[in-house]
Amino acid sequence: MTAESGKDITFHSTVHADRLRFREPPRTAVRFPGADERTSVSRSDRTNLPDTVEPDVDYRDVTVHYRLETSLREPSPN
Repeated sequence: MTAESGKDITFHSTVHADRLRFREPPRTAVRFPGADERTSVSRSDRTNLPDTVEPDVDYRDVTVHYRLETSLREPSPN
């Protein structure tokens, strides 16, 4: 666990595009597979890009900040 965030795994990414166009709306999913118990957060903050994009529309000056954080929980005593 990192001292600064209190999370075991932290991933942050920022993507910028001058112009972005989708031929069809993307299908996205975030999964946290595995058997261990954990607390996870996945979030994106968008600028000039709606939550639901339209096909064949130009989106300009787009920025997406993405964050994924997870903490493993202590296993329950048996």
